[in-house]
Amino acid sequence: MLKRVFLAPDPGRLRLRFAVRAVLGIGLAVVACGLAGHSLSGAVTGGLAALLALFTVTDATVRGQAVTTALLPAVGLPVLAAAAELHDQPVARDLAFLAVVGAGVYARRWGPRGHSLGVFAFMTYFVAQFLHATPGQLPELYAAVLLSVLAASAVRFGLWCYERRLPPAPAPAPPAGTGLARVTTRQAIQATTGAGFALVVGQLLSGERWYWAVGATWWVFVNTTSRGETVVRGFRRVLGTVIGIGLGLLVAVPLHGSAVPTAALLAACVFGIFYTAAVSYTWMMLCVTVLAELLYGLLGVLDPALLALRLAETGIGALGAVLAVLFVLPVTTHTVTDAWIQRALRCVHACTAEAAARLAGDDAADPTARVAELEQLLGRVRLSVAPLVHPLNPMLGRKRRARQVPALLDDCAREIRGLVAVAADPEASHDARLAAACWRVEAAVEALTGGGDVAVSAAEASTTEPALAHLHGLERALADLAKPLRARSRSPLVEA
Repeated sequence: MLKRVFLAPDPGRLRLRFAVRAVLGIGLAVVACGLAGHSLSGAVTGGLAALLALFTVTDATVRGQAVTTALLPAVGLPVLAAAAELHDQPVARDLAFLAVVGAGVYARRWGPRGHSLGVFAFMTYFVAQFLHATPGQLPELYAAVLLSVLAASAVRFGLWCYERRLPPAPAPAPPAGTGLARVTTRQAIQATTGAGFALVVGQLLSGERWYWAVGATWWVFVNTTSRGETVVRGFRRVLGTVIGIGLGLLVAVPLHGSAVPTAALLAACVFGIFYTAAVSYTWMMLCVTVLAELLYGLLGVLDPALLALRLAETGIGALGAVLAVLFVLPVTTHTVTDAWIQRALRCVHACTAEAAARLAGDDAADPTARVAELEQLLGRVRLSVAPLVHPLNPMLGRKRRARQVPALLDDCAREIRGLVAVAADPEASHDARLAAACWRVEAAVEALTGGGDVAVSAAEASTTEPALAHLHGLERALADLAKPLRARSRSPLVEA
């Protein structure tokens, strides 16, 4: 697990930049709150607002990111007001929380912006429970949110906007549908149901820290689509929490809220959250757990009993999410995985067509953006098959096929990247055989998405022309994909 996190590929050091920028942005936000005379509650609220502004905003363009960031307070401040006003009305408070959960998940139908605003709304309500916010605190909390989002934006869009030098990558949308066939609609109902279970059982366990269970349910649903993905994410959340609590007993509890070492460890946790998020949810949850423990240390309430309660509430929340996805409008892993695979295959064809057009002399053709989209789609494929390749999956044959599909799609992506690199060379010229090779790739994609076989032409197998070599390699990878995909159509990898 250590190797997966710290030796994982980091092209362009994007994860490292992401993490370092987060430490700078959140650190600036907390310092600004301190200079403004805000209390510890205000600083915590501001730090969380900055973290969310830097972590959840994932629009494809810098302009889109700026618009979404500007909208965060417009969503968060009314939610914060509602949470504070309902502080002494438990029934209304709980119903409002469930409404925020459902609306936040449903908002994902509007893509990355809806997702970001939904997460910000939920976490704003959550932090109000964490701090036991009351109406009298609202002016300070409003100011902390606005100041911190502004500080985070100054770092993200001014001091260190590395995205301006990257090609815009269209974020893939979840599989479409209408009514209850739409994944986001089903997930909204599932999340609300799971959160309701977590809220009730969590309050039976603790009338003061029950919101931990609701938070666990919410975050299990983030970036998942099928029930298999959700079950695996729930397991990883509990595992990360267990390890984080063990580490907190060794590190956070002995500090007793000492300011300087706690601040240093908080910065390390922020770095860890951002650096590990893309490669290991377990490690990210470990860092989140230790960060929460350090904050409770600053508030003067951290002890081993509190950590045990956090573990129990996390388990309740994860259980609520798992029960909801298993029994309430379930979305099967097979359905979701097939949808992402088909989108990835169509993107492979689009990349090939753009590269071929560029080689033919069309300066308007831009395969680079298509490659970035393909990388995102492959990430979604790997996420969707994660339940199938999990060590606890007993179906060895299906597990083997599940490993083959993303591996062969990665081969396709490697050949596409090579083809795009050739197309970017101004000395590269169009070869009449490229059109035929591209047509064969198109036919292969059509056959694969229709469940048919793919034939590989031997005509260019020994060519030394770089573009043709990459296209032939792409043909071979697509042909190899036919077997596991045909087996999937006869016997799905999994029905879960």
